[in-house]
Amino acid sequence: MKKTTALRQMLSGSDIHVAPGVYDGMTARLAEQTGFKLIYASGGAIARSCGFPDIGMLSFSEVLHRLEQMVEVTQVPIIADADTGFGNAINVSRTVKAFERAGVAALHLEDQTFPKRCGHLNDKSLVSTQEMVHKIRVAKDSQTDPDFILIALAVEGFDAAMERSHAYLAAGADVIFVEAPETVEQIELIAKHIKQPKLINMFHSGKTPLVSKDRLQALGYKFIIIPSDLQRATIHACQHTLRTILEQGDSGSIAEQMVSFAERERIINTQAYLDLDLGYGRN
Repeated sequence: MKKTTALRQMLSGSDIHVAPGVYDGMTARLAEQTGFKLIYASGGAIARSCGFPDIGMLSFSEVLHRLEQMVEVTQVPIIADADTGFGNAINVSRTVKAFERAGVAALHLEDQTFPKRCGHLNDKSLVSTQEMVHKIRVAKDSQTDPDFILIALAVEGFDAAMERSHAYLAAGADVIFVEAPETVEQIELIAKHIKQPKLINMFHSGKTPLVSKDRLQALGYKFIIIPSDLQRATIHACQHTLRTILEQGDSGSIAEQMVSFAERERIINTQAYLDLDLGYGRN
């Protein structure tokens, strides 16, 4: 089954699906090996893994290259963060076509001006509703796979975001993502007034309060993305390991906190590559 078709079936089913945020081939593979049936390629996490903040500093090509790596080493559908489409409507068309060719199953497009900022940061600037509606229509016209899913992201100002969401759905968006609701009441109001499929962002210490998966499913949400938790845990583990090595000269005292050499190679499936017949020495 195509990954787009698999995701489309998730969308039409009755369950809610959780997608952890990943940012490279290894974290994508780890998420799949853990048992997740859906993963989220977080633009913010990708940017931070390159050493930059989530303020639109990475280029279209840099993000696309990372997505291609994730798709190559996994079999589950990937929802990709496409920021604003990396520019105007012409850029949106190119982004949709390239992301679809890369093999992701969905992307979300947001209504900030370019370059954008993380949705949980302040002082964001939005394009007009009319411009975003045009971008959504261009995005839908640019996709070739009918199962490819377009998620429209309404960023800031709860009441305005609700109004925009209805316009985005009318323009052809498959799923609505109202970013950073700040209370449980707002989460419930989104569910009450938007009956179409919805995505919500859940992570500890963001603007949005944590709500259980079961409660979100009862409210009618279809997808939960958790963009930053894996990267934040990785940062903490790296800092701890680095301090140990700096102070002790090696990591022996925390060996039980790390995977073994053999486990690392198993995760990456190194042996499968070594076993490939490269044809050396043949006539």
